[in-house]
Amino acid sequence: MKFSIGGPLKLAFRPWVEGLENIPAEGPAILASNHLSFSDSFFLPAVLDRKVTFIAKAEYFTTPGVKGRLTAAFFKGVGQLPVDRSGARGAGEAAVKSGIDVIERGELFGIYPEGTRSPDGRLYRGKPGGLARVALATGAPVIPVAMIDTEKIQPPGKVMPKLMRPGIRIGKPLDFGRYAGMEHDRFVLRAVTDEVMYEIMKLSGQEYVDVYATAAKRQIADAAKAEKQAQKEAEQAQKEAAKAVETEEGRAGDS
Repeated sequence: MKFSIGGPLKLAFRPWVEGLENIPAEGPAILASNHLSFSDSFFLPAVLDRKVTFIAKAEYFTTPGVKGRLTAAFFKGVGQLPVDRSGARGAGEAAVKSGIDVIERGELFGIYPEGTRSPDGRLYRGKPGGLARVALATGAPVIPVAMIDTEKIQPPGKVMPKLMRPGIRIGKPLDFGRYAGMEHDRFVLRAVTDEVMYEIMKLSGQEYVDVYATAAKRQIADAAKAEKQAQKEAEQAQKEAAKAVETEEGRAGDS
């Protein structure tokens, strides 16, 4: 990926990077990033010398057809790990196990604490599962990362990407050794996750929203659906009103 995609990606978009010195030259670490775009998983590994392994939804590996096979081959080729998100608990356990395996190999594990892409560019509440549990179970440092402007490169509905410079800010490693052995304490998991999200917020400059991104997406979808339904009802009411006027005019003409 670094040679076939990373090189051209850096040449075309020229991403700027701050804090590259905070990435260790060797040894395990967890890269916890905000999530603005599908391209986040490409830009971050492209600017690093080391391999970064992210977890990816299982649909990328199981979609049928030629396109599905090509997608699966690509994600396998760049070392991404499939996680079945059909059950919340099962997905969480799979993410934790995958992360621990990567860390135990002495590699870099990338994770998006928000759990999904931001629907509107704001930073949403981190989920207290994979990130905190992997960090506490392994003792690996957590490095906060902020992706900047990646959502502007290819907004939803746009086929062709916009050539512009995205940014990447890498913060100083966070040590959570004080919580060692407490990876099953939900209050500790929340405290660790919130601390990481606060550091990401400082790096990204995003507005913070204290709700989960998945809930925000549902709210946005429900609002759009309600607006569409209201518009449909308004159009139907206009048609009925116009029809009533035509009927009255017809009666007046007959009389």
